[in-house]
Amino acid sequence: SSAQDLHPDSVFVQFLKESGVTLRAGSTANEIAVDQVIFQKRLQQRLRKNPRFPNIIQEFISALETYIEDPERFRNCLLPCVPSSSSQQDTNSGSYQESLVRLLLGIEMLQVNISAQFTSENTNVREDGLNVPRLIINQLKWLDRIVDGKDLSSKLMQMVSVAPVEIQRDIITSLPEILEDSQHGDTAKELNGLLQQNTQLAVPILDALSSLNLSSALLSEVREAVMGTLSAVQLEDLPVVVKFILHSISASGPNEVVCDLRKKLELEQCVLPAVLQASQSRMKSKAVSGNGQDSVALVLDVIKSAIRFQKTISEAWLKVVDLLVLFILHSTNANHSRRGAERVLKVKVRKGLIQESLLQKTFKGHAQVMRGYFPSILALAQGLLRSSDCCVVPFGGHMYKQAFTGFDSYCQQEVVGSLVTHACSGVSGEVDMALELLYELVSQRPAEMSQFTVFVKGILDYMDNLTSQQIRRLFHLLSHLAFGQEQHGGHIQDDMHIVIRKQLSSMVPKYKRIGIIGAVMMVGSMGACRNKPEGSQGGTLPKETHRQVMALLELVRSCSESSPEAAALYYDELANLLQTCKLDLLVQVCVPFVFPASVMYNLDDDESQGGIAINLLPLMTQDQQRVSPLCLSPFFRLLRLCEEVQHQGDLEEIDALLGCPLILTDMEKVESLSKAEREFLCSLLFYTINWFREVVNAFCKLNDPEMKMKVVTRIQNITYLQSLLQTCLAGTRDHPEKESEKEKEKDAKSGVSLSSYWPFFRELDVEALSVLQCGLLSRTLLDTELHSKLKEEVQLGPAELLFMLEDMWRKLDFSLASAPAKKAPFLKSKTDRAVGFAHLQQKNAKEIATCCMELLPTLCTHLENCHNHFQTLLSEHQGVVDAPGVDVKEQQLMCSAYQLLLQVLHTTFSWAGFSGPEHRALLKSALGVLAGRLKEDETDLTLDQLSRHAFEYLQNFRSTVPSLNTALCLTQLLIVLSQYGGSNHRTYREQISAFLVLYAWVTASGEKERGNKYNDALQTLLSIYLEHTDDVLKAVEEIAGEGVPELMNAAKDANSRSWPTLNRQTFLVYYKSMMAELERAVRKIPPSKQMDSQEVQSEKLLTWNLAVRDFHILINLVKMFDSRPVLTVCLKYGRLFLESFLKLGMPLLDYSFKKHKEDVQSLLKTFQLSTRQLHYMCGHSKIRQDTGLTNHVPALKKSLEQFVYRVKAMLTLNHCQEAFWLGNLKNRDLKSVLTQESDSDERNNGQEESDESD
Repeated sequence: SSAQDLHPDSVFVQFLKESGVTLRAGSTANEIAVDQVIFQKRLQQRLRKNPRFPNIIQEFISALETYIEDPERFRNCLLPCVPSSSSQQDTNSGSYQESLVRLLLGIEMLQVNISAQFTSENTNVREDGLNVPRLIINQLKWLDRIVDGKDLSSKLMQMVSVAPVEIQRDIITSLPEILEDSQHGDTAKELNGLLQQNTQLAVPILDALSSLNLSSALLSEVREAVMGTLSAVQLEDLPVVVKFILHSISASGPNEVVCDLRKKLELEQCVLPAVLQASQSRMKSKAVSGNGQDSVALVLDVIKSAIRFQKTISEAWLKVVDLLVLFILHSTNANHSRRGAERVLKVKVRKGLIQESLLQKTFKGHAQVMRGYFPSILALAQGLLRSSDCCVVPFGGHMYKQAFTGFDSYCQQEVVGSLVTHACSGVSGEVDMALELLYELVSQRPAEMSQFTVFVKGILDYMDNLTSQQIRRLFHLLSHLAFGQEQHGGHIQDDMHIVIRKQLSSMVPKYKRIGIIGAVMMVGSMGACRNKPEGSQGGTLPKETHRQVMALLELVRSCSESSPEAAALYYDELANLLQTCKLDLLVQVCVPFVFPASVMYNLDDDESQGGIAINLLPLMTQDQQRVSPLCLSPFFRLLRLCEEVQHQGDLEEIDALLGCPLILTDMEKVESLSKAEREFLCSLLFYTINWFREVVNAFCKLNDPEMKMKVVTRIQNITYLQSLLQTCLAGTRDHPEKESEKEKEKDAKSGVSLSSYWPFFRELDVEALSVLQCGLLSRTLLDTELHSKLKEEVQLGPAELLFMLEDMWRKLDFSLASAPAKKAPFLKSKTDRAVGFAHLQQKNAKEIATCCMELLPTLCTHLENCHNHFQTLLSEHQGVVDAPGVDVKEQQLMCSAYQLLLQVLHTTFSWAGFSGPEHRALLKSALGVLAGRLKEDETDLTLDQLSRHAFEYLQNFRSTVPSLNTALCLTQLLIVLSQYGGSNHRTYREQISAFLVLYAWVTASGEKERGNKYNDALQTLLSIYLEHTDDVLKAVEEIAGEGVPELMNAAKDANSRSWPTLNRQTFLVYYKSMMAELERAVRKIPPSKQMDSQEVQSEKLLTWNLAVRDFHILINLVKMFDSRPVLTVCLKYGRLFLESFLKLGMPLLDYSFKKHKEDVQSLLKTFQLSTRQLHYMCGHSKIRQDTGLTNHVPALKKSLEQFVYRVKAMLTLNHCQEAFWLGNLKNRDLKSVLTQESDSDERNNGQEESDESD
């Protein structure tokens, strides 16, 4: 039955029927007999033509309200109509019909009333599952026209306020499809307020806001409000919120938004607040935990998408980058993002903003998320490990370790493969770090690393490029893997034995050395102490393992018997093993007896040394030596370490060797010996010195005063014997152990320098530096003390102090000042810096720095003693350094000790590790020692205060520095300390000025300081002075305009009155420094822009005027000082200055010519005089046919020609072409005199006489 039958008199039913819609009862859909548009027109006409219009509209709406009171009829009105049977043949009827309500909403006169009626209906889902509110909302979407949008918007928001959450979401999501653009702003404000009240609706609200057309101001306001709710948003909603924030960023202000978002998400700590909330409330559910990780991944994907497609956001993240986002930036395909990520990571690591703890937290909390960025993590780790900056290299290692620990086996394989590639790269620092990381992984995760043993074993093919320490580390990790207690890598044991036997059997010393090192490291792993198993004999080793260890030791002994060098290396390697590994008791007992019985010692329990002597001379003179004297010191080291291990550091059994005599010969009369006898004597001296050095190593830690006295005496013996060795080597040109002849040629007076021989001496242990604590007294005081018979006091003389300080500085320079080495150039031999530091390499940089910190009070005492010595000397001789009666040799020793003390302090405080936060406490302790020498009572000082006090303490030494090199060391030390805060550049700039202006440096013998070392120090000091002066241009003008004319008017060997260090020998040093700093200064002048203000242009023009004037003064000096080196400097830096002027100065002249015509004209005329002189120099170089000079000519001539045409372009730009003319320049010599070839066609700039009229 139809609904019309039930409501025959209803206006609503009657009008609909007349218009073409038949209402049905029950579940049958309403029928439409005409086209939808025709229906709407008919109904509208009937309503308008009705006599009761407009009241009929209200009657129609009331009838509609009555009709839809029935839920079934209400449902039918919301569902689509169907074509009636009578109209099915009508081709104009569409296949899809709208619902009755939507058809009525399309009639403007009914829309407001009907929308009000339906939005006030019950907003609950019916029991039969029909979502009536959703149907109502669907009727309002995409209407052709909305009559009263404001009213509709208000009603919808009222509907939101009372509806359940699910209905609220549907309504909010549909708002952009319902409202007109004019209502978007007001609706956005209401939605923003709703978001503050209810964060559960964050997702639909943000979806709606994203689709609304908002002004930039309103969008910014909404974004700030959304940012404020970020911490309260549910974890699963977080990706949507972040996406809205990032996508709503305008091009003008991304930096602030990114910074705020970063703080809200706490990305700098790699912790999302919602993650913590979810973990607290839902940790019981593993599924939810997984969803949490997924949500974090989605957040990062949103950030990644924004970075990839919005360049401004990418640049903003680069400025405030965090670890998680950094991996995102690197994972994008854009090259600038990758490079920017690498650069920012290095900067943040160097400054300590990203540390290992943060990395661990990131991997631990977001392992699943991080797995997706593994390629970027691997690439960044590779870049850090290859970096030349030693501050960031360890962080690359941490990244490798975390990736191996936190990811699956595929990633682990990639990590190991990458580390093996590093280990085979041939770059020293990279190889060291890679092997260290592999060993850590083998030690901490042997089971997992055993899967990749075959990769690690591949490094054995590249051992030719490894140093001894690297070979030691490689075999350590391989043998630990193959022969450790659990033997995870047991399948490579046979391969290891094969490699060792092959290397040991080689007759090439290089490969035999590899075999010995590898075999000893295998013994260390096989014979290490372990839990005592059943069947072991006395120790903790199984019988079979013990047998293998003994067999391997016997194999090495038999293979090294024939070569004293191999045997000595074997003993040293065993000694290192005893020092670094805890061996099984059975192995310890057997080690000394593997070697042949010693014929050199006759030890007994009697403490008297009467029957004990080192039989060195007869040992060397034997035709068939049973034991080579080369093995004497290594064997003693091994014996001493065995004693220490077995007797807990007590050396009472062998302490007689400290003071026992050596059987030698008279070594004073070197001149009367033949060449063969001198060679023999040199070898004897080498062996004797090495014996004493090893004795010092053995007994330096004893606290007994008598033993300390003997140790100091041995050091005195070493310094004396080294002086004899220098004299002896001077007459032994072909000595087999000599490395270089150049040192001999440089210093024939005092004998050969031992600096090229020190790798052949036995290495002093770091513990031997404790001898420095014995104190320093000058020779006169020492004589006085000896007269007073205080023999129990242990004292170091100047020579012994110098010896110890030289050794200490070499150690610090190797351990603290070394950066990762670069790969050696092709076909050039690579010198191994590690030679002579085998024992030192067993300690890391932090241990060395800690040792230095412990010695700092002693070093300060020595420094003060040196200061007091020279202060006393100056006061006794009225400030004359070279006064009669001064001990020249003692002066030289004290001066060298003074300089070395400052070098040691400089190297210590320059350690790159101090810049990291993990070593900040050590730095404060070190600075505290220096500050405490000045102000003892103050405690709990900040780093800035400590630095300032340390600076003030060291500044007190400037009055007594005895040489320019010492002054340079003090200056460099002050500069390093000032970098830690507390001091400005002015303080040490004044100090440098004093060194350059007030002192004419002379030696103790009265001669002027000179030579290459003096010139290098002077140039460095002058460069530092010019670099840190307030006005470089003014300083250059002072030296070139005042100091040099004084020099030209002075006598031949005299100095400049204003600059005592400036003389004819050092003019080149000054000239090169001034040219280099002038060129560097003009490169720092900011480039000019057309929009610069007139004041800025005037200031820049004045600066360029001063620079060009200085340049002209320096170029003209060549007329007076025309030596070849001065010409080379002038041609080189003249071209660089000209290029900088073309690049930075000429654009300024383009913009300034009209307003500052006279200044520009004056500048160009002055510069033209300089370019002419440069042209004359080019001609002079060609005439002389000097290759060293002519190499600079082509590039300089090109720049001179560019200058000519660039000036022409500048005049053309300013409409002054007629002011430019070009002519032929005649050739002149350096004195500006015409040469015979004056008809040269060479062109140069004979440019403008600028017109007043333009």
